[in-house]
Amino acid sequence: MKSIRTATAAIVVLLATATAARADGFVTPFIGYNFGGDSGNCPSLRDCSEKHTNFGVSFGTMGTLFGIEEDISFANHFFGDAPGTDNSVFSAMTNLLVGIGAGPVRPYALAGIGLVRPHVSLLDLSGDKNTLGWDVGGGVTLSVAPHVGIRGDIRHFHTFQDVDVLIFTGQSLNFLRASAGLALRF
Repeated sequence: MKSIRTATAAIVVLLATATAARADGFVTPFIGYNFGGDSGNCPSLRDCSEKHTNFGVSFGTMGTLFGIEEDISFANHFFGDAPGTDNSVFSAMTNLLVGIGAGPVRPYALAGIGLVRPHVSLLDLSGDKNTLGWDVGGGVTLSVAPHVGIRGDIRHFHTFQDVDVLIFTGQSLNFLRASAGLALRF
């Protein structure tokens, strides 16, 4: 009989102190800087200027420890800007987040897989390649108001397969991206 009362008391205490499970949704438009690897290196192009900027948006949800996000980005002139050329890299990655999902400082690490799509156009020749890639990285979100923060992170992107698009052939595509954005939580 004593064990039934103890179990009942434990259940009542658990029910009385339990809080609703919640996860914060977020959307973060960002601007970034590509560096390292294959970004902005003007491979065998004349009169080429390096370009490193990109932009995009991340959105998802973060619980107290785990979360998931979709990160979409576009880098125009990814391989450099030269007369008669057009090139870019688009990525759409689905990431698992691990971090601290509460408080004014929210560090996180992430890893994921998704689409990496380089495009190269040189004079009248054009090439695109959809390929599967992965990314890994980390960052931090600093809250400046209850539903607003500043988010910064660094990610490493890499394709699983070799990419063959005109001037870029026979190797996997890899680069790093540092980005900063306005984190809106709901």
